[in-house]
Amino acid sequence: MARAKKLRLPPIATVIGADTQIRGDITFVSGMHIDGLVKGNVTGVADSKSSLVISKSGRVEGDVKVENLILDGIIIGDVFACKRVELASCAQVTGTVHYQLLEMAMGAQVTGQLIHSEDMDEKCLVKPDAKDKPDDTA
Repeated sequence: MARAKKLRLPPIATVIGADTQIRGDITFVSGMHIDGLVKGNVTGVADSKSSLVISKSGRVEGDVKVENLILDGIIIGDVFACKRVELASCAQVTGTVHYQLLEMAMGAQVTGQLIHSEDMDEKCLVKPDAKDKPDDTA
């Protein structure tokens, strides 16, 4: 019988501690671990093997777009995972989960839809050469 491959994460380059709150969008490369609160979108850069780990004490209020997600905390927003989503037993998602591969432990909760797609790259990552442009409408 074939076994699922264990997910190998890149080194964690950024940690948001349990007593930290961030308001605003975050774009990152490589690995990120969230124990605190992020009120904004969290997005991995394409081709950087972006992996996000959100612990039991971690919470994101915004959309999450990464290659790999390991969730044991809370996301209030949509999830776009190019490669893999692991929902641990305390995971809670309020929103739609778009995924290529999904592993869900007993006790994990999704209040929304689970949408499988083989072609997630265009939906889930920021291109490395993308630049933020100022809004001229202000």
